[in-house]
This record gives sequence, C-alpha cells and structure tokens, in this order.
Amino acid sequence: MSTDRATLLKHDQSFFDALVAGDLGVLEELLSDDFILVGLQDGAVADKRIVLDLVASGALAFPRIDSFPDEAIVRVIGNVGIVVGRTGMKVTNPDGTTYSAGSRYTHVYATGSPGTWRLTSAQGTAIRP
Repeated sequence: MSTDRATLLKHDQSFFDALVAGDLGVLEELLSDDFILVGLQDGAVADKRIVLDLVASGALAFPRIDSFPDEAIVRVIGNVGIVVGRTGMKVTNPDGTTYSAGSRYTHVYATGSPGTWRLTSAQGTAIRP
C-alpha cells in the first residue's frame, strides 16, 4: 500500500470514528476551513461550521459507521487526494428520526505539504438494495 493511500484511508477512518464519537477536536483538525458536505438522503449542502454545530448539539449523530477500506479506490493527483469508498451506517437526523443506509462516498482531500491532508469535500450516494 502506498504511503498516500495508507494516509488517506487513515484520515477517512479518523473522520468516521470522530463522527461516531462526536469528537469535535478531531473533526476540526481533519476538515479544511472551506469543507463542504453533501447530504446522503437529500443532497443538502452544509459547510464545516454547520456540520460541527450539528454534531456538537447532538442533532446529527452517527451511532455506527462501518467502512470497507479494502474496496476503496484512492487516487492522488498533485496536491489532491480522492477516495471513493463504501460505508454502512446508522444515522440520527436533527429531527430525531433514524435510518440505516449503505453508501458509496467520494471524499476529496487537499494538502499543502506532505502528510497534511485535510478533507475539503464529502458526498455520499445511497446504495439501494
């Protein structure tokens, strides 16, 4: 496994672990200041501050996220890293409703220097049974 692949998959897992734990410190460090999340269910767009506020308040919670790094496609183009992967997750929405979903996601990372990858964009697509 190349160093970039290993590093990006480690960052992906850290992102998922931080969402499950509600760890704002890790999320603050992993997410770029201009981070954008496109929601799995409705395609809503949320910036870093919105995501952090929702996680901090407990309005958005991830009781479980399973990832499958062996299936991930990882590409590095210059200072950009792209991870296309798959998750199985349980999500609690701001209105308190919960759902379970499988998803295929694309995470885009950027770096200014080696080893300083920050997640700049995340988008999920539900995998329908």
